[in-house]
Amino acid sequence: MRGAIATGVGSWPGTDPREAAATIVGELGDLPHVVELPGRGVGADLIGRACALLVDLPFDSTTRGYRFAPHPGAVARRARDLLRTDLDALEEAWETAGLSGAGRVIKVQAAGPLTLAAQVELSGGHRVLTDPGAVRDLSESLAEGLAQHVAEVRKRLGAQVVLQLDEPSLTAVLDGSLGGVSVLNTVRAVPGPEALAILDAVITGQSVSVLVHSCAEPPALALLQRSAAAAVGFDLATIGTDELDGIGETLEAGKQLVLGVVPTAAPATSVTWRDYAEPGVRLVDRLGFGRKTLADRVSVSPTCGLAGASLEWGRKALRLCTEVARAYAEEPEELSFS
Repeated sequence: MRGAIATGVGSWPGTDPREAAATIVGELGDLPHVVELPGRGVGADLIGRACALLVDLPFDSTTRGYRFAPHPGAVARRARDLLRTDLDALEEAWETAGLSGAGRVIKVQAAGPLTLAAQVELSGGHRVLTDPGAVRDLSESLAEGLAQHVAEVRKRLGAQVVLQLDEPSLTAVLDGSLGGVSVLNTVRAVPGPEALAILDAVITGQSVSVLVHSCAEPPALALLQRSAAAAVGFDLATIGTDELDGIGETLEAGKQLVLGVVPTAAPATSVTWRDYAEPGVRLVDRLGFGRKTLADRVSVSPTCGLAGASLEWGRKALRLCTEVARAYAEEPEELSFS
């Protein structure tokens, strides 16, 4: 990944994959992405989409979410059908925009192994995270499925691919705050080195650059900066004084940052790109990095997925991200705020 570009996190409002794909390809010229439309229901959300990518691990749904099953059920078929529909819509939008075979960059995203292990259940109802052998099986299956997914998208579009792993549950996995099936069945905190090994096993199994995104509050920057990921993305509004050193160390480790700066809901007052450019500028200034860092190492996104936004705000949010990224690319030294 390069700096000073705009992208989305993944999810989008509505249920029309063709409209969504056309919008994302049109609004995010530098780094569009495969759209997730959780409004379509079971199988279309972050966890259902990732389960659809698993190889030889059948799953079904429960009243609480998703669970491994002896055989693929209707939910698994639906999730995979929705994924194929989304890829068909993206391929059509890509061709319509004249991008086929042009070697442009596209981002695909899926839940990372730790979040998936935290949210999917074993047949007995316990989280996969409670069984180290099951975690290993899930991670291997996910790594293989992601590699196949990346290859298919690359072939369909004639594009370069960046992979985003979403880890919203990472902080809860590390601090042991996930609930068990009852108050007597707790879920242990996963030690940092163990969690890092699980995450890196999936990252290093890919042939493309990997971005790890987390909208947890706060993001687990101490772990992410040590990971094999090329880039780390997070909601900048979740960053406090305690996290500043972690951001500096992430930059010093040579990683790119994707700063979530535009909110997922429309603000009550009128805003411009300057309102959302300022926090990133103040961040690099406070850390003591030159403003050129914004052009070379920092990209921009909404703070999280936009599934809960109105279509109007979703489009405006992407345009604001693009305008902030352009300002970082073209005139970082000239940006000033009263």
